[in-house]
Amino acid sequence: MKAWHFVGDTLRDGRPIPLDGEWLSHDGELVMCESGLHASKRIVDALNYAPGKTICRVEVDGDIIHDDDKLVASKRKILWRIDGEAVLQAFARRCALQVVHLWAAPDVVVEFLTTGKEYLRDAAWAASWNAAWNAAWNAAWAASWDAARAAAWDAARAAAWDAARAAAWDAARAAAWDAAREAARNAAWDAARDAAWDAARDAQEKQLVAMIEEARQGKTDWVFEVPEVE
Repeated sequence: MKAWHFVGDTLRDGRPIPLDGEWLSHDGELVMCESGLHASKRIVDALNYAPGKTICRVEVDGDIIHDDDKLVASKRKILWRIDGEAVLQAFARRCALQVVHLWAAPDVVVEFLTTGKEYLRDAAWAASWNAAWNAAWNAAWAASWDAARAAAWDAARAAAWDAARAAAWDAARAAAWDAAREAARNAAWDAARDAAWDAARDAQEKQLVAMIEEARQGKTDWVFEVPEVE
């Protein structure tokens, strides 16, 4: 089966990177993350374990053990490889653009993310840092105020409720209802969050694979548009 693998200057055990088409074999026991020849079905999963920027399309064979985001095999060979620096930097910019609407990004940040112009990098970083610091300070202040206000409200509400509620049964019923409602809400939220995360990862996978194919054809720069938010 085909998979993805990243390499640095050497393999993790210090051996030189094999030539394209040259099989590597592992004769010992296969142990996930410890021994064997590793790879991932999806490029976005392989990124989590990348020791370097060289992207390899590989084939694995022999004995294979699968995990959620990786596999380990007894045989692996590189089908082709590319220097992934340019495409990975562009992919990172595109991923950042997908959530740029969630914060008040300075204009220089948006311009850098869309164009990738190197002379904007330092200015974009500085602007991002200042914006993040201001946002963090404002969030901390708002959180402390909200916490104080919520505590006061909860105390007043609890006192009023306790005064009005005379029976212990009411307390038990309220607690059970709150627990059930909270569980249902959390379950719905978890399901929605997981579905959204899976959809986002699938979209990222397709985008990165497409960009890698463009890079193989010689593309070295990408210009993006700010996504429209419905």
